[in-house]
Amino acid sequence: MFKPSTLALAVSGVLSGTILIPSTVFAQEKTVVEDKSLEIIQVSATRRSGSVQEAPLNITALDGDLLANQNISELADVARWVPGLNITDQGGRSGSPIIVRGLNTNSSGPDSDGGTVATYINEIPVAIDMRLVDVERVEVLIGPQGTLYGAGTLGGAIRYILKAPELDYTSGEIYGDLFQNKESDSLGGEGGFIFNMPLIDDELAVRASLNIYEDPGFIDYNYVLSEPGVSLPDPDWTDSEAVNDNLTQATDANGETTTSARISVRWKPSDVFEGTLNYFYQNQDSEGRSIVHYNSLSADNGLSGLVGKYESAYRYQEPREKEDQLLSLELKADLGFAELVSATGISSFEADGQRDQTDLLIRLDYGYEEFPAFSAFTREEEEQDTFTQELRLVSKSESDFSWIVGLYYNKLELDATSKEFTPGFGQFAVDEFGGDQIRPDELEYFSVDNSEITESAIFGELAYQVTEKLNVTLGARFYKYEIEAESAVDFPLFNTVFGGAGPDDISLIFEENNAKDDGNLLKFNAKYQFTDTVMAYATVSEGYRIGGSNAIVVCPDPLPANQSGCVQADNKLYDADTTTNYELGFKSTWLKNKLHFNAAIFNVDWEDAQVSGATEVGQLPFISNAGSANAKGLEVSSRAIISDSLTAFATYAYTKAELTTDAPFLFNTDGTDGAEDGDRLPGSPEHQFSLGINYQTEVFDDKVLDINYGLTAQSDAITKVGLHDNGESLSGYALSNISAKLTADNWSTTFYVDNLFNKYAVTSVRRSNADITTANGTEIQRNYGYFINRPLTVGVKFNYKFEI
Repeated sequence: MFKPSTLALAVSGVLSGTILIPSTVFAQEKTVVEDKSLEIIQVSATRRSGSVQEAPLNITALDGDLLANQNISELADVARWVPGLNITDQGGRSGSPIIVRGLNTNSSGPDSDGGTVATYINEIPVAIDMRLVDVERVEVLIGPQGTLYGAGTLGGAIRYILKAPELDYTSGEIYGDLFQNKESDSLGGEGGFIFNMPLIDDELAVRASLNIYEDPGFIDYNYVLSEPGVSLPDPDWTDSEAVNDNLTQATDANGETTTSARISVRWKPSDVFEGTLNYFYQNQDSEGRSIVHYNSLSADNGLSGLVGKYESAYRYQEPREKEDQLLSLELKADLGFAELVSATGISSFEADGQRDQTDLLIRLDYGYEEFPAFSAFTREEEEQDTFTQELRLVSKSESDFSWIVGLYYNKLELDATSKEFTPGFGQFAVDEFGGDQIRPDELEYFSVDNSEITESAIFGELAYQVTEKLNVTLGARFYKYEIEAESAVDFPLFNTVFGGAGPDDISLIFEENNAKDDGNLLKFNAKYQFTDTVMAYATVSEGYRIGGSNAIVVCPDPLPANQSGCVQADNKLYDADTTTNYELGFKSTWLKNKLHFNAAIFNVDWEDAQVSGATEVGQLPFISNAGSANAKGLEVSSRAIISDSLTAFATYAYTKAELTTDAPFLFNTDGTDGAEDGDRLPGSPEHQFSLGINYQTEVFDDKVLDINYGLTAQSDAITKVGLHDNGESLSGYALSNISAKLTADNWSTTFYVDNLFNKYAVTSVRRSNADITTANGTEIQRNYGYFINRPLTVGVKFNYKFEI
């Protein structure tokens, strides 16, 4: 079991520096080769096979050898080396924000990307941050990809391409890794195997893999309630005995265990037909949220000075288990004039988690704070089932015209429940507030949300070779979608204690809501080939994200006097949002493929941006539309072979992202202190830089030693649009990583150090620092906290391969 912590990841990132260059990657060789050249990866992002350097779009590709040899194990590692892509690693419990070209309007907390980037496993869209094991390559498409990829690609698309079973030989791989994080009390690790075997030579083969990843965590939950509903969450902090009587400690409470597996069967009975059946599984069991409260609590209370740099002050541990499954069937048939591709996918997602909910309920002013031992936690369950089908024809003729035409269908069914519990409060309400009876399960809030989303589309592209050097492509996608949703909310504890309901009664009255829309997306691309190795392109492309209905009941008029949770009528539905990207790009290869230099300038207009917020009544999460925004900037990447032993690579990105209209109601319902035209968008830096250096030499006569150094840096990022509503600026930071790898014919071993200088940096925040102020007489607010980078990590890994 192994995990290339931040450092190993960065090191791997450095090693995979090729990933930096959206067009170049070179596979590490077992022996030092004279007069080396950079390998150019073949990609299929344009739905045709071709090299990265030839593709007229901003794309970064990382091949499987690079991923394995350089410790790139997840998307956060990839983003370090892709200009224009920003992913803040927030641990495994919740999705980390994926932001492309600064397109983000929400806070920089969990899931703030809001779905502006779509992720795919081969041909099937699946929202997952998968462990990068047994992967042929990762393709990162920067910029809207709406015509070929559809909904959710406002900013771009990320494709995980799995290694296909080999039909002509048997092979296997066993690997392992052990690492020690400076702040962890135990070792972490990752390990597994990969096996490929033909069943019928050159016709039928199977490939299987298993991977287990153990991260012990590095954040301590040292203020967890010993007995919820009885223990005081805020004892006398100057009395150590009182603290020990009421609270307990959980060491390294943000660890995770992730198990992933796949099995693939490939059948190729002839040269004109091929089919592959894939099953992929990933289970991620996270122990808690990766948030610290160091220097984030009110200075007016005694707890503030007690919380250390790697400590959380949550009253409850916050575990969450997530399970992803995908069964896909991909068929390809050569029809002579065109290739027919069918991609069918059935995917499922399940999640079950718990989180501290105390601070939210205190802010609602329902009298909870009068109970000295008050605390609350939420249990959330979610299930998603998705069916996807795509059919497309890709022309194969040698004429000046080429084309792609396809049909797409996607159906998603979502069922989610949320339950809030307030231990001990029912008895307190009976004793102090004159309640009628207690409720044994202490269930304070219960919500159920069910929805069904169907999307269909016709899409295509037509390309014309105008001259030997000039190619022009036109693309379009015509789509429609429909959403059917129902939701219901109940407040069982209030109804039982004060409303005469039975001790186990739950009353749900479902409200149905529907939404639908249709539209079209267009694309124009012109590519000019100056020479065989120098190319420029111009692109205008569009992307979109479907609208929908918030699964919350509409507020009645007048509002009830008792507890309630609802949304205003004008916020029940939200519209689709769209992006239009204008881009000029340049790709070049020089000095007999020893130097690659690529650059792109872009301007993206974003209309009706979807943003997340909380309802005025009940503080329930919902989605609404803000105004328009714009992002413009420059992205550069380069790689060079300096000598037979030395390779260097670098990337740089500058992004200026800001609102272009006023959004007075972005943070509140009365329009005060709203966002304004020209306000900077949150979550990503204006400047990103990376530098990687690889030194390779022969040692011990027949072995190869690779020494790698990597530096990734970024400027400051803000947490709220324009720093309104208690937004703050997070300082920029730089991370260094180093590794040494010894390679023989069949095995390799790597020693690595991530975050070499143990840099402590705040990468994003949860909520707002406004939450640390007094709320209804309670001083301590803990739902505001800091996400931080991983501390210094030292590790060693081993890999053994065989082939028959």
